[in-house]
Amino acid sequence: MPPQNPKTHRPLIEVRALRKEYEVGDETVVALKRIDLKIERGEICCILGTSGSGKSTLLNQLAGLEKPTYGEIRIGGVPVSRLNEDELARFRQEHIGFIFQSYNLLPSMTITENVALPLMFRGVDKETRERAAESILKRVGLSHRLRHYPGQISGGQQQRAGIARAFVNRPAVVFADEPTGNLDSKTSLEIMQMMKSFSRRYDQTIIMVTHDSELTVFADRTITLLDGEIVSDTKKGDPTNA
Repeated sequence: MPPQNPKTHRPLIEVRALRKEYEVGDETVVALKRIDLKIERGEICCILGTSGSGKSTLLNQLAGLEKPTYGEIRIGGVPVSRLNEDELARFRQEHIGFIFQSYNLLPSMTITENVALPLMFRGVDKETRERAAESILKRVGLSHRLRHYPGQISGGQQQRAGIARAFVNRPAVVFADEPTGNLDSKTSLEIMQMMKSFSRRYDQTIIMVTHDSELTVFADRTITLLDGEIVSDTKKGDPTNA
C-alpha cells in the first residue's frame, strides 16, 4: 500500500455498520451487533474482551477470514468485505500478516523455511526469501536456531519465529490472536516489546485480540467489546479517558 497523501488522508482501516450473525440450528446468534470503527496507519490497537464478547469474530472480519452479514470493511481503501476468495488471498499475501496463539509453524520445515513462507507465496526466489528470513530471525534473537525445526525449540522461541514470519514482508497490517496466550509473563513481555518495535520501525498497524488487560500497556488504543458491541474505546493521552 503506497503512502497516503496528507491532503487526502483516510484511516487505514474503516468499518461501517458491521454486523455478524451465525445460524445455529433454528436460532440466529448475533456475534457482532453494529460496529463502526476507524484505525490509523501505525496504530497498535488492542481488542479486549471476555470469552464470547465478539473479539475473535471482529478480528476474523477485519482480516477477511469471514464475510460480514451486513456492513463494510475497507483496508487502505480496498473493500475487503466484497472481495472474492482469490482476491482476498492475494490481498492477504501482499498486505496482511498473522500471529497466532498456537504459533502455527509447519513441523516439517525449518524455522527459516517457516519464516520465508509469506515471501514464497509472493513468488520471491528461494535465495532472496531465505536471506530475508534469516535477517529478521536474527533480529528476534534466533540466529542460533535458523536450521532447527519447531519441535526442537521452546514455545517462546516458536512465537518469536511466528512474529518474524508475520513481519518478514512488511505488511501494512498484522493481526495477532492471543499472541501471548501460551507464554509465561516474562516471555509475554518480550514478545509484546518485539511486536511494538517492528510496528514503530516500519509504521505498521497491529490489531491484537486478547483477554489479558495487562497487555494494553503496549497499545496506543484499547477497544473493549461486550456482547458484540463496543463499550469502550480509549486512546493513550486522551484527556477525556483519563
